[in-house]
Parts: sequence; structure tokens; C-alpha cells
Amino acid sequence: MPCGTGAGVEDSLIGTAALVKDKTISPRSSKVVTIVTAALLAGGLAGCEAVSSAGTVIAEALRTAGPSDAAHGPTASQDAGPAEVSAAITMLAAIPVKGRAPQTGYSRDRFGPAWADVDHNGCDTRNDILARDLTGETFKPGTHNCVVASGTLADKYTGKTIQFVRGASTSSAVQIDHIIPLSLAWQTGAQQISEEQRKQLANDPLNLMAADGPTNTAKSDKDAATWLPPNKAFRCEYAARMTAVKAKYKLWVTRPEHDAIEGVLTSCI
Repeated sequence: MPCGTGAGVEDSLIGTAALVKDKTISPRSSKVVTIVTAALLAGGLAGCEAVSSAGTVIAEALRTAGPSDAAHGPTASQDAGPAEVSAAITMLAAIPVKGRAPQTGYSRDRFGPAWADVDHNGCDTRNDILARDLTGETFKPGTHNCVVASGTLADKYTGKTIQFVRGASTSSAVQIDHIIPLSLAWQTGAQQISEEQRKQLANDPLNLMAADGPTNTAKSDKDAATWLPPNKAFRCEYAARMTAVKAKYKLWVTRPEHDAIEGVLTSCI
């Protein structure tokens, strides 16, 4: 895609860079990750002078982020705005539409060990996401602020406020959801990517979110055609993040999945 096309993606990246530069939003927020992913995957835009400059601003902000920003990865994501929705629509149009492959050969192990420390910050991914998405969090003593002991979740799937307390009978109240479920990913292209890429997909903050346990269980491995968040106010961001993950890991969408995501995104404009 040459310069001058895909303007929604280009404008998204440039606008995001401005917000990062004046510290309106954190360079590590999921919204920034989504928009940068959109720009990089749109094809050809990286060579445009304005986009290249914007990318440099964000890269520098990431490089100089303080310990409070970097300790547990991206900060909690923000609601999807028009720029992010525009970027997602651009990406969705470029994602192949195919039938779902058989689930043959799928297992969780195909995506590496659960909650690996892929960013090498000393904390496993589950605790990284809990620390990112909860507020007022406390940590288990002696874990170097890695093991989250308690906190409050403003659950995006339901709109409810949930108190998280670590424990054998209480931890399941808040689960970490893969926005693109791993078995769905396996059936829509993850069989064809490398083992390391699958490990990254399973631990990518863009694809992860702390969520109400029962609602996450009910979602299971459903795609957008068969399940959407009960909290309608979150559906725009949900569809945008699904699209960004699909594009980032070169996964495809089924026709019903494509149409469901497109329907949500176009209603957000």
C-alpha cells in the first residue's frame, strides 16, 4: 500500500504519536500497541516520511519509559476511538477470508508453556496482565512485585467491578482471557506459523485481558460470530483488538467471523 492510501491508519499513527509525545497517553497502552500494529501491517506506510517520524516518537517514548511504565508491560487499554476503529477496518479488509481448518493436532502445549515470561521482566504473563488491568493492586511479599495478591477489576466484558483476591477458591473470579482463543487461532492459521510465534501469540498483551471468570468461561473458544461481550460499550475495542491480533500473526477469518467483526466496527464510526 503506497503513501497516500490507507489514510485512516496513517492518521491513527501520527495522532497517537502526538498524544504519546505530550504524555496524554502512555506509550505502552494497548491502544498505542493496536494502532502501531495497524500501521506496520497496513503495508508500505513505514516508508512514508510522516509515519516514519511518528513511529520514531513512539519508539523513543518506549525506550525512555520509566520503571512504573515498563514493569508490567502495556498499561490498561482505552476505549476504541474513531482513529483506532478506522485502523481496524483497514486491517480487516486485508485479512484473508477462509474456512475454519480442523482442530486436529491442537493442544495448549502447541503455544508454549502457559504464562511464560516472554518479555524477560522476571514476572510471568498472567501476573503482568493482572498488574496491568487491576487497580489498587497489592503483591505477595518477597516476589519483587510480581505475584499479584489482590486488586480491583473494572471488568470490560460485563461492566461489573470485581474484587480479586489470590487464593485456591478465589483466584478464578478473575481470569486472563485470550481475546483470540488459542484453539480458534489454531484453526485459522496458527498451525502454519512457527512455534515461537505461537508462544508470542499466547503471551501477547494485545491478545490478553483480565476478565470476569464466569463470563470468560462462557466465551470459551467462540469467535465474534458466536460471542460478543455482554457489555456493548466494549464491543468496538474488542473488535479492533481481535482484528489487530489476527493481522499481527497472519491469521485468517471465516466469513461469519469477518462479517460479525465488520458489523461491530462499522457501527462504531
